[in-house]
Formats: sequence, structure tokens, C-alpha cells
Amino acid sequence: MTTTEVGRSLPRLEARQKVTGHGNYTHNIKLPGMVHAKVFRSTVPHGRILSIDTSDAIALPGVTAVITGQDILKIIPEPYYGPAFHDQPILALDKVRYVGEPVAVVLAEDPRVAAEAAELIFADYEELPAVYDETEAMTSKAIVHDELKPAGTFPDLKHLIGRKDTNIALDFHLKRGDADAAFASAEHVYEHSFQTQQTMHPPFEPLISLAEPGDGRVTIYSASQSPSFARSEVARLLGWPENRVQVKVGHLGGGFGAKLYIKLEALVAALALLVRRPVRLSLSMEEQFYTITKHASTFHIKSAVDKDGRITARKCEVIWNGGAYADIGPRVTQKSGFTATGPYDIESADIDSYALYTNRPPAGALRGFGIPQLVWAYESHTDLIARDLGIDPVEFRRRNILRDGRPHVTGTIMKDAAIDAVLETLAKRMDWDAPFDHGSGTLKRGRGIAIGFKACVSPTTSVASVSVSADGSATLYLSTVDMGQGSDTAMSQIVAEVLAIRTEDVRVINPDTDITPYDMATLGSRSTFHMGNAVRKAAEHAREQLLEMAEKVGLPKKNTLNVPEIFRHAYGMQAGTVIGVGTYIPTYASPDKDGLSDNVTPFWMIGGTGVEVEVDTETGQIKLLKMVNAADMGNPLNPRIVETQLSGAAIMQLGFTVSEEMILDGGQVTNASLADYKIPGIRDIPPHIENHIVEAYTHDGPFGAKGVGESATFGVSPAVAEAIHDACGVRLTKLPMTAEVLYKALHGEQE
Repeated sequence: MTTTEVGRSLPRLEARQKVTGHGNYTHNIKLPGMVHAKVFRSTVPHGRILSIDTSDAIALPGVTAVITGQDILKIIPEPYYGPAFHDQPILALDKVRYVGEPVAVVLAEDPRVAAEAAELIFADYEELPAVYDETEAMTSKAIVHDELKPAGTFPDLKHLIGRKDTNIALDFHLKRGDADAAFASAEHVYEHSFQTQQTMHPPFEPLISLAEPGDGRVTIYSASQSPSFARSEVARLLGWPENRVQVKVGHLGGGFGAKLYIKLEALVAALALLVRRPVRLSLSMEEQFYTITKHASTFHIKSAVDKDGRITARKCEVIWNGGAYADIGPRVTQKSGFTATGPYDIESADIDSYALYTNRPPAGALRGFGIPQLVWAYESHTDLIARDLGIDPVEFRRRNILRDGRPHVTGTIMKDAAIDAVLETLAKRMDWDAPFDHGSGTLKRGRGIAIGFKACVSPTTSVASVSVSADGSATLYLSTVDMGQGSDTAMSQIVAEVLAIRTEDVRVINPDTDITPYDMATLGSRSTFHMGNAVRKAAEHAREQLLEMAEKVGLPKKNTLNVPEIFRHAYGMQAGTVIGVGTYIPTYASPDKDGLSDNVTPFWMIGGTGVEVEVDTETGQIKLLKMVNAADMGNPLNPRIVETQLSGAAIMQLGFTVSEEMILDGGQVTNASLADYKIPGIRDIPPHIENHIVEAYTHDGPFGAKGVGESATFGVSPAVAEAIHDACGVRLTKLPMTAEVLYKALHGEQE
């Protein structure tokens, strides 16, 4: 279809505000009478709290109050929160479960005084046995939670039950066909194990929340990806109706999953209500390491292959290290678990996916909802099979690719999923069939390609409203959070397209739960599809009303609306407002007892990466020379924005691939700073990066679009691993693949 506003490569509408320092960030907010909060944290990984001595802290001049978990109980009798389990206390009560857990909070008018006072608090613990490894946690007698309390928040997790004497928060199982029979008759059987490390998000804007008590209500200003959920959860904790809790969100300096659901909101609300003053809690970058992280994982995979190089069956066991609190880990476990077989047409499969509690900092969603960890494993496994069979890795993938019209392993029929087109784009742009120079001497070159896919989170709900003014301009109300991905611009383009106005004439209101309608959360690349559909419906509702007005006043119905003329004829002057409302809830069918469903997702995200590397076999140094990213974008709303999304996602995953890792010693993070935790810098970025949009119209998407924010994370790690193997003959099976790790492997010291 021909469009005018959709498909334009517009610069982000808020870009000028941000680069000139006028952006509306939560960090800029100052409230009259505000006090600053500083958290005192646990120094033991697992222990019973015997006493907390706050006397020296409260005696420090300038300290307003010192709050412990016992104080929280005065206003919240059941102070436990979490999207999947109500397992995390606002402040520790009877036990601590990881080093860095919040135990007490100091309030002072000067943040420096609050920080000094926090150092004066002393807590005494009875230390308990701790467990850190996800595999050990499966059978460990060190139990992190005495009892599991499902939250019942999400329709797809309603089956969760309370358990005792286990660290397994959720176990998801999928069984299709007869895998055992396929393995018994297979020409070849391959089995490998892979691991990923615990990492941190890290958004350059650390977590921050402020709370202001009012007359029977509380207003929360927060750097949050999910203001609607934060409101409902804080209201639940307080026992209030939701309309007494207001959550306001400005621009976010990155999120990537770190700012999902609630993190600080319940704590600052409780503090503000206790002291009857506005409270500001701003975390340092170091504190981010103790708040939310990315799951470490262990992946066991076994495949049966016939004589023609076709995968006939696959068994997968995925064990997720969720840390001390579940956060959204159970949803990661289930949603990623059923794609563990990869983007391949496999008749028989057994998948077992487990979410484990350990005494590490809690883990949640991080750009991909567990999919990058899985793709790392199954695509590395794919390359190992291809090499053993003597089949070109791209050709092996072609033989096994899952194509539109075929059932995914869950039973859901694939549609609008251009897996084959992504693969062929990568092969073409990498000149895969051309001769390749592997180098000489100590400098060896290699290349690799990997692909992956993801089912979008479902079921979820998005609501939007559009107000059209008498001059033809429009205001869009939605609770999707723009955290750098350009959602405000893309949503404005949808409104402009429907109403036949300029995108620049659409204003987006920042999320404010008193004003903007409900949206489950900004996560999982769902906004373009889910909120985009809601926005389109809202704009279409407004357009229908305008056409009806035009007909009533005798103006001709036509595609190009002269809105000012319609209003002048209707009201006799420039006056009036038209409001359109749209709601989108995709269909979804919960998996049955075998984990099967004919409708597990409203759309599929497909992405892949090709890389060329140079390896110094003397030092183990790895240099990326070339990176090619390709993703199925549907019909992109704004090609410029989606291309930058591809680059950002791929570079972020590159950090997780070759450098980033949280180092723990007895549960203590030893590199909790960006000086010691190495994220990619400008010199780590390949000199040659290409991003390619594979257009495959998504029929249920707004103007054919789908989400893209995670797609370029999928293939980076396995592509680099294969390129290293291609260069020097060493296969690494654990992330990150640092120069030190490769050096040891080159000298026969690989773990």
C-alpha cells in the first residue's frame, strides 16, 4: 500500500530536546521539602537477620530518619512484590538472600549525609548455606525460599503453584512427536553443552524514583519501562484503589529490561508515606549490579540427524539462574524455552526449561528475554554438526530451515516469518560463496553466520487515545515509554498516516497514569506491534468521527481531511475536540500439558548476524573486522530508526560475547563498576558494519510493521564463536569469549 508518513526516515522527534539538554528526565526533578535516600545493603549472601543497629546513623546530624523492614510493616502488612512471584520484600525482613540486598534506608536532606549515615549501620546475621550455580541449585539442600508464592499477575503464568523445599521456581516442558524413536534410528547423534554468564544491563541512566505524598494519594516519578504495572502493584501493596496512585515517566536514558515492573517504586512510596515528605532514591552505577541482572544459563542440547543432513529430533535442557528473586524469570523461562529448538523444522522434540533460585543478585529480562542465550547454544551446536558432517554451515541451515506454512515445534503455524530471507541476505552480504583468505602466520581470519528467532510476549494489552484539535493537530496519549528506541516518533507517524496530517503535527504525552491509558509494559519488542495497533485503532476511531462530522455539515467524504474546515462548519468557529480510543489485545492459546499450542505468539522476530574476525594466535586477541546484521522488519515504520536499532542491539550483544561478565566471589560482585566491567567502547566496534532490512509484510501489524529492538542480538555470539573456530580451530562453549579464554584454549587449557 502507498503511504506518505509511514515509511519516512524521520529523525526522532525528541532528539533536539535530548542533545540540547532540555530532555525531561526523572533525574532532573526536584520537589519542595524533598529528602534523599541511601540504601544499606546486606554483606552476606544468605542469612537470618539477628539485629540491625541504626543508632549511630540516626545520631548523625542532618539525618531525618532510618527505615527498616519492620517500619515498612506499619503501612504495608504484606510488603512482598514481584511480577511472577510475590517473593521480594521491599526491605529485608527475616532473611537476606544475596549480597547487596536492601536492608535499611537512611533519609537526609543532603545525599552525602545519607550516604555517610548508611555506612554507620551495622547488621548481625546468622549465616545460612548458600548456592550460586544454577545446576547445583536443582538439587541443593540450601533452599533460598522456604515457600514460593505465585503472583498470579499474568494469564500465561496462572498455572504457577506454591511449592516448598525447592529452588525450582518454574519448570516448563514441551514434548512433540517421539524423540526417543528418532534418536534410536538416527544416522548421527550430536550432544553438546553451553554456558552463558551473568551480566548487567547497564543503562547509562541508573535507576531512580521519587515519591510525593498527597491528600490520600501518592505520586511517583520514576525511570520505569512499565508505569501502568508500577501503579497497579503499588496500589495492591498499599491496599488502595489504583486511582490513588499516580506514576509519571519522562524520557529514559536506556532501559533494556532493567527498569521493568517495579524496582524502586514501592520502596520510595512507602518511605514518603512514613515520613510524610517527598523522597528521592537514585542508585549509583555500582548499585545497579545489585538490583537486576541478566540470567546466567546452562544449556544441554542433543540432536538426531539423518543421512541427508536433516535434523529429525532434538532434546534440550535449559537451566536459568534467576538469582535470589524471580522477577520476570519464570516468563523468560517459559517464553524462551519453547523456542529452544531454534528456527528449524524438527518433527520431534523434548524441551525442559527450569527457572532456579540462587543466592546471586536477581535476574530478569535483558534485551531478548533469554533468546540470545538460547541462540548462542543452538547455533553453536548447528555449526558443530555441519562441520562434522562436512556440510557448509549455510547449506546445512538451508536444509533445515523452518518456512512459512510449516508448524513450529509448539504446533503454531509459521506466518509472516522470513527466516529463509534473513539467512540468504546474510549469505549474500558476507559473500559467503566467494573464496576466503584465512590469513597466514600468527594472524588468522575466519567468518561465521548465525540466525535466531523469538516469539513476542503474549498475551498483553495496550490502550491508546488520540485527541484531534480544531486546527488539525493531534495529541497522542499512551503509556509506552520512549527510552531511546524512537517509539514516540513511530507512533506519531501512525497517527499522521491515518489522519492525513504531518508527523510533526502530532504531540506525544509522556506516560502519566492519571492521563495516559494502560499499557502492560515497554518490553520484548512489543510496542510497535501491540501499541502500534492500538494507536492505529485510536486514530481510525477519531477519523471515523471526523468523517461523520463532515457528512453532518454537508462536506464531502474524502480521504484527505480538511480538519479545520470540518470543525468550523460544525461549531461555527475554531473550537471542539474529537477523541479516538483504541485497544489491542492479541489472541493467544496457553500451552497444553505437553507445552503445545496453535497460537503462542502474535508475531515472530527473526534476526541474524554474519561476522569476520582476525585472531592473533600468539595472544588470543580477537579483532572484529566486519559485522553484517539482517532482520525481518515487516514493513518498517521508520527505516532510519530500525537501522539504528539493529546497530545498537548488535553492539550491545557483542559486549556480552567478548568482554562483559559479573565476577562473584562468595556471592560478592567484585567488578561492580564500569572501570572493571568492560562494555564495548568505540575501539571495540567493527570498522565495517552493515544493517539490512528484510521487508516481509506482517499482515496483523500496523501498516505491516513488527518489533525489531531485539532482533540483532540473536546471532552475534554464535557467529563470533564460529568465526573464531574457522580462524584457528578452537571452539569455545562458554561466554564471554575473552582474549584470555581464547589464549588458554589455544594452549590446551580450556575449561
